[in-house]
Amino acid sequence: MLRLIARGLLKLGGWTRVGERPTIKKAVFVVAPHTSNWDGIWALIYIVAVQLKVHFFAKRSLFWFPLGTVLSALGGIPLDRNEPRSAVRKAVDAYAENDEFYFGLAPEGTRSQRPHWKTGFYRIAEGANVPVILCFLDYGNRRLGIGPTIEITGNRHVDLAMIRDFYEGIAGRWPDKSGPIVFPRFK
Repeated sequence: MLRLIARGLLKLGGWTRVGERPTIKKAVFVVAPHTSNWDGIWALIYIVAVQLKVHFFAKRSLFWFPLGTVLSALGGIPLDRNEPRSAVRKAVDAYAENDEFYFGLAPEGTRSQRPHWKTGFYRIAEGANVPVILCFLDYGNRRLGIGPTIEITGNRHVDLAMIRDFYEGIAGRWPDKSGPIVFPRFK
């Protein structure tokens, strides 16, 4: 029943679903661009519509009753923003503890424009030895969904260039907040 409601909401919102459910059992989902609170809502509606269990971090302050119960049921994991370095380790450990595990995140890390994307998604994929699946919300064409799977090679410049190329031309809800995709240097 929830699946039908979610599909109806996507249709009502004018969205076209793109891509296929992954056949692999573990992956990091990169969801971009992230320029609005609506991104998370549409992404959750999408994963319900395609019956996909994707875990994600949400700030701990959102886990109040009853919202916290709903977020947990949808795959939400509370994140203490005062301990950002623990996030990668927490996600990598979850892959080790589960036979099937998808983890989604927005590499911008915020809805505000940033000078660069965060690379935690890449460190999680490397640490868990899983591929990255590129997902998107293209408000310009009212399309959302699942794009290609990128096998992490360890050559960060090549891998990140492929990711940057995929998102070229995909418009966020507020395109002026998207900016060019720039990755910081890895330490």
